[in-house]
Amino acid sequence: MQGIKNIVFDFGCVLVDLDKQRCIDAFNTIGAAPISVYVDECRQEDLFHDLETGRSSVAEFCAEVRRKSPCCRVSDEDICAAWASLLTGIPARRIEALLRLRQQYRLFLLSNTNEIHWQKAVDCFFPYQGFGVEDYFERIFLSYRMHLVKPDHKIFTTMLHDAGIVAAETLFIDDSPANCAAARDLGIQVLLSPAGDDWTDKL
Repeated sequence: MQGIKNIVFDFGCVLVDLDKQRCIDAFNTIGAAPISVYVDECRQEDLFHDLETGRSSVAEFCAEVRRKSPCCRVSDEDICAAWASLLTGIPARRIEALLRLRQQYRLFLLSNTNEIHWQKAVDCFFPYQGFGVEDYFERIFLSYRMHLVKPDHKIFTTMLHDAGIVAAETLFIDDSPANCAAARDLGIQVLLSPAGDDWTDKL
């Protein structure tokens, strides 16, 4: 950590735990089996990609789920709940690590995510002993607001510029080798933290 002044966290897997099977089951339950296939195969094209890049609204996403799933006749709320079921929570030890690290470093979040998942986390997972998401991070950079996704170099350069931070003084933590490689290309130091690997033991 020598020379590090800033730490940038990914969201999925690094902070919040995910349960793909639970999400698959939820989509199957509401009659959206074609969408559960997307989840099972970790496909990111069209409807999920458009939601994560902000190209489609939540209402448009839900309409597309119903269009692709003739047996799905549920409300937008039910579809959002099925997609949000992918997220299972943020362990307290990770929240406590953020609270500890913010005393010494500037903390940021950079995530490929969507409004449904983010709002679920803000409402249900980040609140902890009176703290909320705004207490952990100085700035939050989300793909659906930026209309950019990792590993595009532009999302990293935009973050560095807008946050006013220097690449060489920044540590980026992500579970994706491709995302880490893109950050490293720009001179950002990286910590690859695969799903299930607890970065809190390394910082």
